[in-house]
Amino acid sequence: MAESGVVVVDKPADWTSHDVVAKTRGLARTRRVGHAGTLDPMATGVLVLGVEKGTKLLGHLTLTEKVYEATIRLGQVTSTDDAEGESGPRVDASGVAEEAVHAAAAALTGRIQQVPPQVSAIKVDGKRAYKSAREGKEVALKAREVTVAEFAVTDVRRVVDEGGTFVDVDAAVTCSSGTYIRSLARDMGADLGVGGHLTALRRTRVGPYDLSQARTLDQLAEEFTQVPLAHAVAAAFPVRTLTEDETGRIRHGNRIGPSSLGDGPVGLFAPDGRVVALGENRSDHMKPVVVFDPA
Repeated sequence: MAESGVVVVDKPADWTSHDVVAKTRGLARTRRVGHAGTLDPMATGVLVLGVEKGTKLLGHLTLTEKVYEATIRLGQVTSTDDAEGESGPRVDASGVAEEAVHAAAAALTGRIQQVPPQVSAIKVDGKRAYKSAREGKEVALKAREVTVAEFAVTDVRRVVDEGGTFVDVDAAVTCSSGTYIRSLARDMGADLGVGGHLTALRRTRVGPYDLSQARTLDQLAEEFTQVPLAHAVAAAFPVRTLTEDETGRIRHGNRIGPSSLGDGPVGLFAPDGRVVALGENRSDHMKPVVVFDPA
């Protein structure tokens, strides 16, 4: 049986997240591989995978903060809000001042209401939005609250050709799970009156996992390495060491006394250092939400 843990992949461009999972299943020699948070095919960077019992972590890792490096082109919209979609009418962006770009980024920082892209996995009436988009149908997507902790413009460049002027904006974005960088590009362009779309995206961090830990698929093919399950839990969550009695109770799915480490999730470890479960506080007790080492 393959070891349980987390694999941090530097996803290449033009691969779907499912492609990476399928490749990793072969490298790890197990079908039990999943990913925490999809990256679009155009995007590169950190894709966190769980192997064997590590797949139980994934639903919790998707809720963590993410960091991106993005390039936004002002002066044209697309059907997907990124460079992979069909281009809409071009608008000359020569009148967009650099100060206005910074102001638009500031307006999209903090807790904001964001409408997902038409080409997204959001379900409307039980159907994925991207499936409706492929059929030529536009669906009404509701705005959702997301948190953009940082939207820092790092460079502004003007691209002039026979059609006029584009403005390319490089930015660093730190945001909550569920934030669409494509939507930030679209909304920045709309706010500036010229339209916009995403032309490049690289994810540099998911929770505690960043590019320094990531390996390309070629590197993993040469030497398959992963973060052991106990280390992965300790890196992502507060750690509580249990007594023998508490360990037995958690392994049976029973409650124990509440944690002082926050509501959770909290990594629950046996006295010998084995990771047993993830726990969450309720009103007056802690309950396991994922058990890695059941009785």
